[in-house]
Amino acid sequence: MNFLKPILFGAAFALSSCGGTPDLYPVTPPKAVEAQRIAFRAVEVRDVSLPTYASANEIAVENLDGKLVTDAAVLWADSPERAVALELTRHLAQITGARVAPEPWPFEAFPDARLDVRFESLIASADGQLRASGQFFVSVADGRRERSGLFDLSVPFAADAGPKAIAAARGQVILDLAVYIARNGLK
Repeated sequence: MNFLKPILFGAAFALSSCGGTPDLYPVTPPKAVEAQRIAFRAVEVRDVSLPTYASANEIAVENLDGKLVTDAAVLWADSPERAVALELTRHLAQITGARVAPEPWPFEAFPDARLDVRFESLIASADGQLRASGQFFVSVADGRRERSGLFDLSVPFAADAGPKAIAAARGQVILDLAVYIARNGLK
């Protein structure tokens, strides 16, 4: 019977660690200091689509072998798709001075343009780079030229600094994306 004590103790320890509170990491968006004139007075951020691993609550990191590693005790403080859409909306409003809002459009007057952003990747790698790539689409109802484009951005972070550094890098890469879209998709 004494051989069961270590097994029961190990099982009890494993069960007790499952009930712990996870660590939540918010993204504090950096302040946009750049200004960019665009061709629209009002822009709706319709959809921000993230890959499955990037839309999960767990913060994923790509190890040197290319494997995505997560920890159920290390989570984003907000739903990633919602948070990225709101960050992008905030930055576009600050950069352009236009009325920018996420879907559903909260105003009576319709927007001049609608923006969809589809991420192919949004991943922190073990080599200290947070990479974002994908496509954006700008639809316009009044007959003006519709636009689309590709983006491939990266921001360095201290790989040994943990999730807080990844959160800061994600905030910066979304700001960089907003600047890129304002220059290349909304002019």
